[in-house]
Amino acid sequence: MWGIKGSFSALLLLFLAYIFASSVNADSLSAPLNVTIKALEGNSAIVTWDILEGDPVIGFAITQQKKDVRMLRFIQEVNTTTRSCALWDLEEDTEYIVHVQSISMSGTSPPSEPVLFRTPKESEKLASKSPDEVTMEEVGQAAQLRAGELIIIVVVLVMWAGVIALFCRQYDIIKDNEPNNNKDKAKNSSECSTPEHPTGGLLRSKV
Repeated sequence: MWGIKGSFSALLLLFLAYIFASSVNADSLSAPLNVTIKALEGNSAIVTWDILEGDPVIGFAITQQKKDVRMLRFIQEVNTTTRSCALWDLEEDTEYIVHVQSISMSGTSPPSEPVLFRTPKESEKLASKSPDEVTMEEVGQAAQLRAGELIIIVVVLVMWAGVIALFCRQYDIIKDNEPNNNKDKAKNSSECSTPEHPTGGLLRSKV
């Protein structure tokens, strides 16, 4: 009976030691650093961060919250080495707070320093865009238009080249037939001329 109690106590001690070691490992995991908001749009944004080298990180957890609102959005990604995450379905002209935590096999790190940002209005974004600023989308559209114009020009040139070649061919055929037409005309004119008498002199009538 005492042996069973001793075994149970040993197992309990091992379990407590495992929990303590896990909590120590989780606490030793550093919070993400340099949390930054990039590509800020009216309805979306991208949060990026860094971690300390050597941390056994297997994933990340992102907490997104509207300022002065209790509702949270929790995004968790594991088995990844990505250092960024897209935030979607945001509201224009709204303030948000974002925290990032690292995830390891033993638990999660403390949350990072909170990052506060405000989404812009669509009208403000358009007004802030300078006239000389050209986005990649506009560059792509301009390239497509130029490609279409070049294709049209090439097609027109090919058609003109075909028309000119056909004209030259017809002109050569007409030119080759002109000597034959001249010979036929000369032959016809000689056949229609007055025949000559075999011997000279005038014909005399009998009295």
